[in-house]
Amino acid sequence: MAHVFLIPGLTRSTVGAICTQAASWRLIASTWRHLTLTRVDFFIPGVSVVGGFSICSSPQLLERERIIELAVKYTDHPPAIWVHKKCTLDSEVALRVGGEFFFDPQPTDAPRNLVLIAGGVGINPLLSILRHSADLHRDQAGRGRGYEIGAIKLFYSAKNTNELLFKKNILDLVNEFPEKITCSLHVTKQTAQISAELKPFITEGRITEKEIRHHVSAETLFYICGPPPMTDFFSKQLESSHVPKEHICFEKWW
Repeated sequence: MAHVFLIPGLTRSTVGAICTQAASWRLIASTWRHLTLTRVDFFIPGVSVVGGFSICSSPQLLERERIIELAVKYTDHPPAIWVHKKCTLDSEVALRVGGEFFFDPQPTDAPRNLVLIAGGVGINPLLSILRHSADLHRDQAGRGRGYEIGAIKLFYSAKNTNELLFKKNILDLVNEFPEKITCSLHVTKQTAQISAELKPFITEGRITEKEIRHHVSAETLFYICGPPPMTDFFSKQLESSHVPKEHICFEKWW
C-alpha cells in the first residue's frame, strides 16, 4: 500500500458518510498529500478508547477527493459503537495515520506480480492494495507511462458468501481487468446456494498451500492479512518455498 509514515500531531477531519460496513471520511486538513495508507487511529471526543480502523480505499481517492474509506465492523468496542450509533454527518475526530503493510511502487520500478491472501475482515487493507493496483494500471494504460503492474491474484476465504466482504467491488475489478486481476473466493461453511454470478469464482474449502505455491516466483510479492494462525501458516510455507522474507508482508488484526 504505502511508505510508512506518521503525520506530526493529530489531523482533524469531518465525517462524510456512514454505512454498516464502511465509512467515508472527507479530510479537511491542508497537510495531506498522496500517500497509500494502511490504517488510522481514531481519537473520538468523549471516548477514552482509541479506535484503529482499516483503510479500504485507493490512495488516489484521497488525492482526488480528499476522502478515505474505512471498514468499521459493528462490535461492542467503544469506537465502533460511536461510528455506528453516535456519529453524524460533520462529526469531528482526530486522526493519526500510518502502518507498515504497504505497496507503493515507483514509476521506474520493475513490474511485480502480487498475490493477496485474505481471511475474513483481513480483506480490508488488501482491497486497498487491489484498488491501488487497478488505479496504477489505468494510469499506465491510459497515459503510457507510470508503474507497470504485473499479474494480481486474490485468494479470499470466509465462512460463507455472505461474509465475503466487498465481493461486488472485487468482481468489478476482475471483470474490468481480466488480463491483470483474478480471484479465488473460498468458503468453508457454505450451506445456502451460491449465486450464478459468484459461482465461477467460488471454491469450497480453505485456501491451500498448493494453490499459493503455484504462484511462487522471483517477481512476486505476497501480502497476507487474516487471523494469526492463517498468516503464520502461509508466511512459514512461503519461506519454506524459498520466497525471500522481504517479499512476504503480513498483518495480524486480532
